[in-house]
Amino acid sequence: MNDINNVEGLSTSQIRDLVNQGGKFVIYTYCISLVVVTLKRSSGIYFIKPGKSRVTQGLGWFFLTLILGWWGIPWGPIYTIGCLYNVLSGGKDVTLEVMSFINQNDPEYGASGYGQGLSQNASTYGAGLNNNNSTYNIS
Repeated sequence: MNDINNVEGLSTSQIRDLVNQGGKFVIYTYCISLVVVTLKRSSGIYFIKPGKSRVTQGLGWFFLTLILGWWGIPWGPIYTIGCLYNVLSGGKDVTLEVMSFINQNDPEYGASGYGQGLSQNASTYGAGLNNNNSTYNIS
């Protein structure tokens, strides 16, 4: 979790609680062009606390792309538009992947077995086994 921004000082159980309250992990894309070379990259992972704007956190990447992204031919304008759209739409939500990683690497989480100890809300962000909504495919 050293590569995740905005989680400093939070325990894994606190992160789990914040995600269940609406927190998200997101990645932003940005673009830098140097006339004949255009680089499209992803930012690090950012944790957005519940009630906070995902767009506001990505504004630095927005302005970096807005200023340095257009100048490559032909991909600069194309990548720039895509990256600006990514930031304005709140970045790419990677909450499911990050929570899966956190849960699998937390020795205190589900200590009795894989997928044990999940609450109903946590099943949204992991392989929850508490889902009683069974479906059957009858041919």
